[in-house]
Amino acid sequence: MADLKAAFNDFCDKGSEITSANVVKLFKKANLFGKNCTSNSVDIAFSKVKTDKKKKNINFEEFKALIKEMSASYGKDHKKSAEDAEQEMITKVAGTKNVAQGTKQSATGGVDRMTDTTKYTGAHKERFDEDGKGKGLAGRENLAANDGYVGNYKGKDTFDEKH
Repeated sequence: MADLKAAFNDFCDKGSEITSANVVKLFKKANLFGKNCTSNSVDIAFSKVKTDKKKKNINFEEFKALIKEMSASYGKDHKKSAEDAEQEMITKVAGTKNVAQGTKQSATGGVDRMTDTTKYTGAHKERFDEDGKGKGLAGRENLAANDGYVGNYKGKDTFDEKH
């Protein structure tokens, strides 16, 4: 039971209560889902075992009741009795850790192809020098003058001549 409590606490957001979404995540990581034991059935059982219907979380005692409630559908998936299914579920949940999974780098090499400036063509090619380093603002075709005049004003720089 200590391992079950540790796994429960590992998936709790804060405090000692767990949400329905985290129970689904825990069951998914423990490989408990099948044809009858689904995330929908977990949500339904979650609502059944909640003692306070206004709360969105359940405590550890209610979590144990949830496992007991779900053992029938898990047993149906694995052709086991509810008691055997409950023990197997407890064992699987107790061995589950909440480990974050990161995004893996693409194995196709697309990043190398996209960052190789020698393969750029057209207007994009002009933004890099011979070494492949970016020219920054100088590499852009349309730079803003920032001289205070609008684009097509014909009398630019003539103000001082008249006065």
